[in-house]
Amino acid sequence: MVPGTMNVDWDFSGRAAVVTGGAQGIGRAIADLLLKSRAEVHVFDLEAGSPSKAVFHRVDISDSASVAKAVAELPAHATLLVNNAGITRDKSLAKMTDEDWQAVLNVNLTGAFNLIRALAPAMRAAGHGRIVNITSINGLRGKFGQANYAAAKAGLIGLTKTAARELGPKGVTVNAVAPGMVLTEMALKLPEEYRQKALAETVLEKLTEPEDVAQAVLYLLSDAARRVTGQVLRVDAGQYL
Repeated sequence: MVPGTMNVDWDFSGRAAVVTGGAQGIGRAIADLLLKSRAEVHVFDLEAGSPSKAVFHRVDISDSASVAKAVAELPAHATLLVNNAGITRDKSLAKMTDEDWQAVLNVNLTGAFNLIRALAPAMRAAGHGRIVNITSINGLRGKFGQANYAAAKAGLIGLTKTAARELGPKGVTVNAVAPGMVLTEMALKLPEEYRQKALAETVLEKLTEPEDVAQAVLYLLSDAARRVTGQVLRVDAGQYL
């Protein structure tokens, strides 16, 4: 293996995965790697743009009826779930509106709950399931201007641990991945000073790339992590430390 490259060859043949927010950013990297690893991939998103070999479902994950309709169309072997979809509405507490608060909670937390609740019965019936929730180091430490986002991501950690307890006896693992700043297209559009501040927080002196997060997610979806559940794996180049 060449230093600096990632050549892990995962094999998800015969398994189907749902990736929310898989049309871009981290979700797109996860969907791409799952496809490369021979999984059948279903992307739940409001925006088209998912990998061409993935099955796209236009779904509002904050709406339980929309989720239920899409889940009913999935194959029985869809026992892998990545709750990645998320939005931001950053403002200080004093300036945050009811709409700013509720929109982020609806997508980032309620959306994950809707997917877990809808897919859990099939996972229980199959005696197998892997759920990975994409949280954030800001759900662990808080962040100025992100009360809604940090609260939702912290809630997602609580949801992860509770679901791990409830679903574990049926052969389902539930874990979370907590990235720091990730060099997605969205992050690259931020003013340089924001990226430099995040970079200064890291101990590896490099910012995380979407593929770094994707590899961590596929590990948790794989049988290599069959005895790992209720955990939060930080992928942040040491930014949280």
